[in-house]
Amino acid sequence: MIGSYILISAARNEEIYIERTILSVIDQTRVPNQWLIMSDGSIDRTDEIIQRYADQHSFMKLVRIQPNKKRNFGSKAGAVNAGYELIRHLEHDFVGILDVDVTFPPDYYEKVITRMEAQPDLGIAGGILYDSWHGKFIRQITDIHWSVSGPIQMFTRQCWRQIGGYMSIRGGIDAAAEVMARMHGWKVRAFPELSVRHHRKTGSENRGVFRVFLQRGIEDYEMGYHPLFFFLRALRRFSEKPWILGGVTMLVGYFWSITKKNNRKVPEDFVRYLRSEQMGRLLHYWKRTRKAP
Repeated sequence: MIGSYILISAARNEEIYIERTILSVIDQTRVPNQWLIMSDGSIDRTDEIIQRYADQHSFMKLVRIQPNKKRNFGSKAGAVNAGYELIRHLEHDFVGILDVDVTFPPDYYEKVITRMEAQPDLGIAGGILYDSWHGKFIRQITDIHWSVSGPIQMFTRQCWRQIGGYMSIRGGIDAAAEVMARMHGWKVRAFPELSVRHHRKTGSENRGVFRVFLQRGIEDYEMGYHPLFFFLRALRRFSEKPWILGGVTMLVGYFWSITKKNNRKVPEDFVRYLRSEQMGRLLHYWKRTRKAP
């Protein structure tokens, strides 16, 4: 028998997507001990849909919270952290954060947990996200040994508590959690064989696609990314739609933040660790390419 888990979701005006996510969770071979959905001031049919299914499935629970005027990742962090405090007393070995615009196979969580139990030092894990793009699902560009997409992050209970949940920052809460986990000695891993469909492009809620890439650059600066590492990261995005322009827009956001001297949103020890880690990754990659025939 695999370990038990709880799920926490933050939802706001998700009537278009949420029912498909609910059905994916209900169909799991091992359902969560509790799935807490924090509704952040939804004014559409989101709450109605959640409650209809919660009345039929005891592991689901809807909690309405004071609405945040603007949808952002800081409000998601606050909602998720508050949700965990409500159910932390329940039995659980793992804590799953789930956005309500994704779908996945019936054995998804069973497979994630099985892999995590086989690697006790794995603090954050999950599958690979495929974004919806003009009727097709395109795999997100990510380093599977360093990152798990925010909509599907699964934490061990010890890791989640050790890092104190999500930082209450404007953006990049999932990336910040990964850095914090590694700072505490945990590993992070995404599994390519476990695919998850994301029915809208990450970060595109209420924003145009170029605004999404611009914000990525701003957030990476505020997170403390090393300039060289960020530059190469942006170049890598040249191969992601929209071709070239996405990476260029990221660069604009980052270097605009430098000129504006935007404040960092994370502690200095966090920035030092992150930059040391990033330069170590670049050095490792450089040495590996030199050895290649």
